[in-house]
Amino acid sequence: MKICIRCFLFLVVFLISQDANSEADGPDHWEVYGVEAGDVLNIRQEPNWKSQKIGEIPPDGKCLKNLRCVGGLTYDEFTNLSEAEKNKIRKERPRWCYIEYKRKKGWVAGRYLREGFCNQNSN
Repeated sequence: MKICIRCFLFLVVFLISQDANSEADGPDHWEVYGVEAGDVLNIRQEPNWKSQKIGEIPPDGKCLKNLRCVGGLTYDEFTNLSEAEKNKIRKERPRWCYIEYKRKKGWVAGRYLREGFCNQNSN
């Protein structure tokens, strides 16, 4: 009977850890991409272009902690739609990511982000 209890507990721990991994939303950190030199990436209070600007990130910004993203393409859309259909969805439902940069939290346009890393000394 003890073996069955151990197996059950192992199974529960395994399933919980799998569920936690399945909710991951992209990389741990982003870096700014596609912002021209001399410009900035705006940090906004809400995930839309008209929301109040609460900060900015330089075009070479790194170590943006990824807290979550909304909008953008689903996996099914990304793998099954034509480029024209994908572009239409990107315009209708742009991706916004909630980030933390130098202790400031807010929303940035996801099209200006790419996967990055964070050396603790750079934040």
